[in-house]
Amino acid sequence: MKPLLLKGVRPYGEGEPIDLLIRDGVIASQNDLAQHGDNAEIIEGNGAIVLPGFVDLHTHLREPGREDTETIETGSRAAALGGYTAVFAMANTDPVADNAVIVEHVASRGREVGLVDVHPVGAVTVGLKGEKLAELGTMAKSKANVRVFSDDGLCVHDPLIMRRALEYSKSLNAVIAQHAEEPRLTIGAQAHEGENASRLGLQGWPAAAEESIVARDCILAKQVDARLHVCHVSTTGTADVLKWAKARGTKVSAEVTPHHLILTDDRLSTYDPVNKVNPPLRTQQDVDALRQALADGTIDCVATDHAPHAIQDKDCEWSAARPGMLGLQTALGIVVETMVRTGLLDWRGVARVMSERPAEIAGLTDQGRPIEVGEPANLVLVDPDATWTVNGAELASVSGNTPFEGMELPGAVTATILRGRVTALRQMIVDRRIAE
Repeated sequence: MKPLLLKGVRPYGEGEPIDLLIRDGVIASQNDLAQHGDNAEIIEGNGAIVLPGFVDLHTHLREPGREDTETIETGSRAAALGGYTAVFAMANTDPVADNAVIVEHVASRGREVGLVDVHPVGAVTVGLKGEKLAELGTMAKSKANVRVFSDDGLCVHDPLIMRRALEYSKSLNAVIAQHAEEPRLTIGAQAHEGENASRLGLQGWPAAAEESIVARDCILAKQVDARLHVCHVSTTGTADVLKWAKARGTKVSAEVTPHHLILTDDRLSTYDPVNKVNPPLRTQQDVDALRQALADGTIDCVATDHAPHAIQDKDCEWSAARPGMLGLQTALGIVVETMVRTGLLDWRGVARVMSERPAEIAGLTDQGRPIEVGEPANLVLVDPDATWTVNGAELASVSGNTPFEGMELPGAVTATILRGRVTALRQMIVDRRIAE
């Protein structure tokens, strides 16, 4: 593999542009022209911001079983175009990833595609049924080296099963990622419980359904001294519970999705199922609280919950529609719009919530690393001044169910680099010869 020279880039958006030379998958030098050689591939950065490659703890790649909606290949392509160098593929496939055979298949397909590092998430319970623990130890010791377990899409609602999962995961140095939803409070629920749901005649989904499970699980995690990760936080109350739990020394981390940082249940007035998601879109008060919690570290990171669906599963009446939205290619733009443009995060903050913290939570030692000589060259280049308009038909995913159709987003990914190899390139000039 040829050396790669990034000319005129700004790590974390700070200082004057510099040159980065990448050789053998690592950052070899900064501004050392003597080491460039005569056969390097050159990317003209033109002042682009360079950040550690993004890490998504929550991606649905649908393979095996629903390749009509997404595959590991198409999902990996979408991830690379979105600036990601590692993604975690959720276990709610068909068959469920609750054993070593399935997780090793997912990991193997990810390596074959080679656009991002695909890490399979193992199911907590057999078949996602919440009744019996899955083969956590076998999956952890398999070639897939699973370190994140989740029944996402369903809640591990039995407190005894959840406690046993936390105890077991501790011995594996793993983390349990919980889809926090008390099912007895969400029977028939279709939208956030509030004024809009009442006006539209939709069964309400109370915030307490999420908050009660998060509180319970934080207590359990504290008791057994295990690691808990809360998926897709959506309410003000959950942020309050997380702040309380962290103050007590609980080993809890949490994520927020891009769509919960920008969209509210006001969008439901058209009954367009593209806006149906689990957990549901909440109120502006919740959106504001989630942004603040992400900025101050109460919520650790951004995770897309990228959930592609077939047309027939979305282009139907609201009650029959499947919940979920695309997110991999739009995540950065939403974070820039909601967190950077508002002054809540700078570009180092973006690196923290989209790369560094998710890598730490998942135990990845080669992702989310500092942009320094000797570090792995898993990087993303961003044009902070660019804007682009979302067109679902042009996204890399098999499906097109984006709630951001027609929206102009700031901050364009111009190149993604995985261990020194360019996996996505857009609006850049590549010259394979060193300029004289």
